[in-house]
Amino acid sequence: MSENRRSGNATGNTSKDVYEVHPRKDGHGFYLISERLPFGRLWYREAADAVDDAKCYSRSHGAIIRVFDESGAVIETHEYASDFKEW
Repeated sequence: MSENRRSGNATGNTSKDVYEVHPRKDGHGFYLISERLPFGRLWYREAADAVDDAKCYSRSHGAIIRVFDESGAVIETHEYASDFKEW
């Protein structure tokens, strides 16, 4: 990944996980890549499934999810706000 995997807001007290979805070089599915994942990357058949799981993994922090094409260009960016609520 080319930049920090956690980013904060202007006050620096909220962080978001950063995920990248890249197509596999063999054309069979996509990788979800992040430091937050236990093995560094996971394989998915569809990019949308990788995006959904990234949202799930980051439900307490929020997430920035970037989807890349075969040339390495960002084609989609999703910003997901945390749904975590303190009691």
